[in-house]
Amino acid sequence: MNHDKSKDGALGHLIKHLAGLPGLGPRSARRAALHLVMRKEDILRPLAAALSEAADKVQTCPTCRNLDDMSPCRICQDNHRDQGLICVVSGVSDLWAIERTGGYRGVYHVLGGILSALDGVSIADLSLDLLKSRIHDNQPREVILALPATVDGQATAHVVMDMLSETPIKTSRLAHGMPVGGELDYLDDGTILTAFRARG
Repeated sequence: MNHDKSKDGALGHLIKHLAGLPGLGPRSARRAALHLVMRKEDILRPLAAALSEAADKVQTCPTCRNLDDMSPCRICQDNHRDQGLICVVSGVSDLWAIERTGGYRGVYHVLGGILSALDGVSIADLSLDLLKSRIHDNQPREVILALPATVDGQATAHVVMDMLSETPIKTSRLAHGMPVGGELDYLDDGTILTAFRARG
């Protein structure tokens, strides 16, 4: 039985952790690890410091469930944002995708996923109670549902719309420019902007 000595010790430990990251398989992890250790001072040590800082400081915003090192997060604390406009997204990566466009100036609510019988995600697993409480306390004029154009995404959107059906709050959904089966994080900025402007 062959034993891969490259997987031993500190270097092997690094490769193992890198291989667990999205988009990195064992081969890519080995290349990344080699690059890091060959450039310890200008890449590896600053990266290690950044990882340590993120582990210590990054937290979930108690208001919207975004990730930040401030609580509430910078978006929730920004007085220039329109607090009467709440954009509901599945995850933080979708929030980042929308922020990338620079075309939305409201606030957000991160559900923490979408309903999925296959993945065992139920209503109780999403931050719907927090959203309901926010809406009750703040009475926004509009809630935008920026959820994936998938069967599970649409099912989640219907649950939120049902929750808001007895309120006077307008609900809208991203429309034109959102391909069926599309995930926000993979769309270009122009497509996301078009979907926002054509919501209905």
